[in-house]
Amino acid sequence: MHSSTLRTAPIHLTRTLQHPSFTTARSLRPCIVAKWLQSRRLTTASPRTQEVIPLRKHLKDEAKRKKAEVKRDGNVLSTKQTSDSRLDKWELTVGIEIHAELNTACKLFSSAPAEVSVGDDGGSANSRVAAFDAALPGTQPQFQIATLLPALRAAIALECEVQRKSGWDRKHYFHWDQPNGYQITQYYRPFAKDGSLTLGAFDGVPAEDLNGAESITIGIKQIQMEQDTAKTMNVGSSTYHVDLNRAGMPLIEVITLPHIHSPQTAAAVVRKIQAVLKGVDACVTGMELGGLRADVNVSVRQRGTSGTGSSYSGVSGLGQRTEIKNLSSFKAVEDAIVAERDRQISVLEAGGVIEGETRGWTLGATETTRLRGKEGEVDYRYMPDADLPPLVIGSDLVKHLKTTMPMLPDAVEQDLEEWHGLSRKDAKTLNEQDNGDRVEFFERTASFLLAEVGTFKSEVSTGKERRKTGKLVGNWVLHELGGLLATHQRSWDDVRVTADELKDILVCLHKNQITARAAKQILAELVQRQPAPKGPYWPSMDTRPSVEQLIDAGNLRLRPLSEHEYEKLAKQIMDASPEMVKAVREKGQKGKVMWFVGQMVRQGEEGTVEPEKAKVVIERLMDG
Repeated sequence: MHSSTLRTAPIHLTRTLQHPSFTTARSLRPCIVAKWLQSRRLTTASPRTQEVIPLRKHLKDEAKRKKAEVKRDGNVLSTKQTSDSRLDKWELTVGIEIHAELNTACKLFSSAPAEVSVGDDGGSANSRVAAFDAALPGTQPQFQIATLLPALRAAIALECEVQRKSGWDRKHYFHWDQPNGYQITQYYRPFAKDGSLTLGAFDGVPAEDLNGAESITIGIKQIQMEQDTAKTMNVGSSTYHVDLNRAGMPLIEVITLPHIHSPQTAAAVVRKIQAVLKGVDACVTGMELGGLRADVNVSVRQRGTSGTGSSYSGVSGLGQRTEIKNLSSFKAVEDAIVAERDRQISVLEAGGVIEGETRGWTLGATETTRLRGKEGEVDYRYMPDADLPPLVIGSDLVKHLKTTMPMLPDAVEQDLEEWHGLSRKDAKTLNEQDNGDRVEFFERTASFLLAEVGTFKSEVSTGKERRKTGKLVGNWVLHELGGLLATHQRSWDDVRVTADELKDILVCLHKNQITARAAKQILAELVQRQPAPKGPYWPSMDTRPSVEQLIDAGNLRLRPLSEHEYEKLAKQIMDASPEMVKAVREKGQKGKVMWFVGQMVRQGEEGTVEPEKAKVVIERLMDG
């Protein structure tokens, strides 16, 4: 085979088994390296892959945790106060290394596909491997230029200085997940340096870290491109299966400066970097799907001291750091830092010394575990890669990417807040969901609705109607439609309701043709129906009813009661609930007025009671 063909030709490692020497069945031998490491209680393996947890479950778990903290008894609270008192003496410092998988079609140094394609046998093990990925003799790396574009978008979004000339280094270490015996990275000559990330309270930064300011800035030392490793699966005490599909996948490593001083801020940094990378299409999967992993470097020092005198990239006065590897959720980042901080404080207060080492973390654990001693630059024997020329990036390419960049998350949220009238919380929630698809749906619905009611998005508009419409649409997209999807356990990809259909519902609601209750009923009906068929075989047939058809079929069109009928229904409910009437009139419990409104809507004929008018009638009768 010609050498140029060999470099990129895809292979299946199982071909090796076709050799005559492998035809005789025999049992697997225990791995001698694994036995040697286990005998000394050491390991070079990464912590076991943690269970993939959806974002919604993260949020629910966080809410449960905070609720449980409030209900803790006095003994637990006393323990918490003791822990907090130690923090008055000790200062935490954290730096983060984030590894993000780039959104590309091929690997970093081979043309092997990065994603499962049609007919790829479901993405079976070792099915997307080129000769170089498997380190076959005679193969050489060939940098795939397309992988540079998402990396540059990430660097620009994080305000880094893109280097005109960068290079490749070999990071040597022996492990079965790295067939070459080294990883190609940019440790000494990264393509981007000196970036920054700004965060505020709405990003999750606690007030004590803000110290009265509106925001804080976390420095980014550098961003470098590098290869991912193969995936290792433990199938026994000393047996491992290696899948090279992930070997050579293009990554960027975002390295922050040690400017972080709380676990909450550390989690906020990872969360925001993920949002930025996804917002500019640098990566498409986050922590919840394994596309982003974080390593955290943790150290503590007594306040007012210079720690052990350690320094990192111009930041001095640090304590001895330890590194916690492969954290795969925001909660894991926060909890692992808390556990390691408390462990280091306990060791130092007992007169011990913190050792530089790599540690692991498992969700639900109370303490980090030692994996191995911390390697240094000398241990990795960094050297320039002689098979790869320097990477030269033209200023015209950087300029083009800057002018064509999509809006960053902060800008999108600001637009939702100022132009569309959403609250900061709703704007952030809307922007962080479904890779921007829900924001696009919201904006289409809002523009359709504005056009329908006669107010177009323009500079001459007063903006009052626009913001009112934005709040209405935001509430229905986030809460009503989002709640229905959660109830039916469906993702946004299976939303079924179109922006035009939601607009039709809200137009009818705006014109008082239906009640809010009827509008929710129609939306629920559309969510459960199959979408209208499309394509050449369905030129005129449409099996999906329109909003108007659903209103007429369900007899949902508003037929408002007269003033006399409203009073009659309200008095009937008040006569049947004297205790509730007493609570409102004598005890001043005005909130119970809405209970009466709800009863009027339920007991009135469908499509006849408007909650706003019912509330006015109830309040008048209560005051009379």
